[in-house]
Amino acid sequence: MKQPVEETPDGRYIIVRGRLWRTSNPHLAEEERHRLVSELMFARRAVKDAAGDPERLRRARMAVDAAKVALGERGPVWWTDGAPDLNRHLVKNTPYGR
Repeated sequence: MKQPVEETPDGRYIIVRGRLWRTSNPHLAEEERHRLVSELMFARRAVKDAAGDPERLRRARMAVDAAKVALGERGPVWWTDGAPDLNRHLVKNTPYGR
């Protein structure tokens, strides 16, 4: 059974097994977010299908990264208050650990 996803109070991260993962930019238009999620899922399937072909795998991983950057899950942070990016940090080692 899947556990419910816990989110930080500011909505910047979800918590998975004690680690912070940056959420998508909530300011994206719904149509844009939907398009980018579809691109991400397509790219993830391409990674799976590229087994044994290093060049296809490289291109597929680049497509995953591009979609995640566009969604705001990687690359520059989408918030503007100057708070650092704590993506992939253990919750207990961040201010969220309190």
